[in-house]
Amino acid sequence: MSKNTTESMSPEEKFTAVANLKDQLEDNFISLGQLLSEIKRSKLFLFKGYEKFKDFVEAEYQLSGSLAGRLVSTFDLFIEEMDIDETEVKEIGFDRLQMIKPMMQKADWKVRDEWVHKAEEMPTKDLREHIKEIKKQDKEADTDMKDVYIEQYMEKMISWFNCSRKELNFKLALYFQDADLDEIKKIVKERQRLFELETQTDKE
Repeated sequence: MSKNTTESMSPEEKFTAVANLKDQLEDNFISLGQLLSEIKRSKLFLFKGYEKFKDFVEAEYQLSGSLAGRLVSTFDLFIEEMDIDETEVKEIGFDRLQMIKPMMQKADWKVRDEWVHKAEEMPTKDLREHIKEIKKQDKEADTDMKDVYIEQYMEKMISWFNCSRKELNFKLALYFQDADLDEIKKIVKERQRLFELETQTDKE
């Protein structure tokens, strides 16, 4: 289904096309993603009386909001943004595209191309294991960064109080016993978010 074809369709024709395509999702995920992307972007679901895209797809097509979101993001990333040939995208398949998509979303163009090539060439089992290994390495790297941060903090505090680590834990317990825990949780959450953003930026 070409872009010109969908652009010339009325809202009702687009709604009908989605219903016809969803029954064979694996064969039609590109066309379905394109239609849903246009409906979401232009807020055509308002024509049907829905305030949210998620409510629209779930009520009208019995399609989960999360699946509709994956269809839209798959079309937007691989077809619209990366401009990969539709035949090539279809040969990779919807399920395999979902496997590599998280690895690509923050990557540069070279890395994205490498992942597409892997999805084309590697057997599904090998691709899944490869992604699992990459995620494990990333998790270990994050843990290493946290360990470094903890050690630097502990050295600083032990030096400041001139005490052992056990004694430091006691002093911290005294400090926190009457603290506003809700406020501390809020501060920690924000600082952790910043730490993780900085860590991710350093990797890239």
